[in-house]
Amino acid sequence: MSKVLYYLGIHIYGIFIFLASFFNEKARKLRKGQQETFELLEEEIERKSRYVWFHAASLGEFEQGRPVMEQMKREQPDTKIILTFFSPSGYEVRKDYKGANIVAYLPLDTAHNARKFVKKVKPSKAIFIKYEFWPNYLLELQKAKVPVYSISAIFRPEQVFFRWYGKWYRDLLGTFKHIFVQDKNSLDLLQKNGIATASVCGDTRFDRVSDLAQQAKSLPLMEEFVKDGKKIIVAGSTWPKDEELLVQYLKMHPESKLVLVPHEIHQSHIMDISKLLDGKFVRYTDATIENVKTTNCLVVDVIGVLSSIYRYANVAYIGGGFGVGIHNTLEAAVYSVPVVFGTNYKKFREARELIAIGGAFSISNYVVLEAHLDRLLKDDKAGRIAGEYVRNNTGATELILKEINLPNSSKGVDAVEQKH
Repeated sequence: MSKVLYYLGIHIYGIFIFLASFFNEKARKLRKGQQETFELLEEEIERKSRYVWFHAASLGEFEQGRPVMEQMKREQPDTKIILTFFSPSGYEVRKDYKGANIVAYLPLDTAHNARKFVKKVKPSKAIFIKYEFWPNYLLELQKAKVPVYSISAIFRPEQVFFRWYGKWYRDLLGTFKHIFVQDKNSLDLLQKNGIATASVCGDTRFDRVSDLAQQAKSLPLMEEFVKDGKKIIVAGSTWPKDEELLVQYLKMHPESKLVLVPHEIHQSHIMDISKLLDGKFVRYTDATIENVKTTNCLVVDVIGVLSSIYRYANVAYIGGGFGVGIHNTLEAAVYSVPVVFGTNYKKFREARELIAIGGAFSISNYVVLEAHLDRLLKDDKAGRIAGEYVRNNTGATELILKEINLPNSSKGVDAVEQKH
């Protein structure tokens, strides 16, 4: 019954995307991209090459798979990689990613599309990232005897695999040659349900942020902004509620400085921020070596520099905790910077663990925010804890590559296995 319902549901979903594409831009991009995939493959696939296929739902999952892709390329430069996305928010941002030979949308998970895709690509391996489990593709890969791996996976009891009606979905987990999970709870859940081909390797995002920290850009404007020695709060991916609290703190504490990096940088949002700050700030795009010395607030209205800016922080505030959920805490913690965020963090394992060890703090209102910032700006103990946490959790990429029979990296797998 589950199988029939899924097949029916996926076709209904396809119809929904078709209808939505007439008035919704995201649906329109998804449908158009899926339609163009086979034409793209026809043009780009090298017939005599074998590809390693990576699939990510969206941008976050891509970042988890990225360390594995890039390590593959470093160790075996001739490796051909095809990268597919389900969501436009992932594809549109990374369609020009140089780490893959081909980047495309994944066609809808129908039996016909799966059969056609696998036949066209002929992957030597398939690697699905975190939550991606597409039944028809998994079954077609199994028929073609293609080894399939799941990396950075997380499992919870409420997922469909473990429901009383979920046997068909649960059996699909058996199509994976190996499932690399992030934590022991996920492993225990799989083993309890008869899935033995799994192991704990951690989260590849720790490797990604470590790579980012090593490649951090030199930012002359930031160097000038922090030169006077005042304590620096870097607020990343902020939303309006976050910004209201942070600006209130800045006004009450002129002895500190604020770097505000909004999640949305369109003009109307920047104008709203300007009103909060009474116009007393400098936009990053307008900043010069001279005028950054005259302000205690820098509003970053460009994309792609946040991970480098965190290195200048004494405290990092991570946005989204009063709405959709917090953004990436690890990008800041890797620099041994303590992190602060709102109340919507519980679905993020690293946030829960950082709070438990004293490297992160959740705030519900201004009074709590002020108390935490006052303390953290004077004491770097929490920052040291956050940095150590990241360092102790790197190494997932090496464990994954060892298991799928690719060469080990220079660090040595034995050392990494001891850390897990």
